[in-house]
Amino acid sequence: MPIPKKKAGEKQKDFMMRCVPQLMQYHEKSQAIAICYKSFQGEEVELETYNDYPKGARNNAKKAIEFKEKNGSSCGTQVGWTRARQLANGEKLTRKTIARMASFKRHQQHKDVPYTEGCGGLMWDAWGGSAGVNWAINKLKQIDKK
Repeated sequence: MPIPKKKAGEKQKDFMMRCVPQLMQYHEKSQAIAICYKSFQGEEVELETYNDYPKGARNNAKKAIEFKEKNGSSCGTQVGWTRARQLANGEKLTRKTIARMASFKRHQQHKDVPYTEGCGGLMWDAWGGSAGVNWAINKLKQIDKK
């Protein structure tokens, strides 16, 4: 996820109006503002991201994607399938993304629904399954301790 760069002659207000909404896809608003401010000032900004999730989370996401590609499915949202691709590809995730994964625990009661009988099990696996959701919960605690 690239951080927007200041355009020649661009005013800070205009840059912030362009930069902050872009980064809010990945970060909390206050973090996005801080990152954009530093970037406008010309500081090099390195974002903390994480991909130390367990192999089981990657495998669960791959299994869900493979099922959808082979059988089709109207289950889930674009966000859910984006998450599945991120996990399957081993991509680095921001704190905000990890927090969204952790909040997916609310769907745990549907995790055992067979893929062919509903969306619960398929989307649970798309979000990394129990391995991914439990990792996210613990990782979030670890990040927030810093």
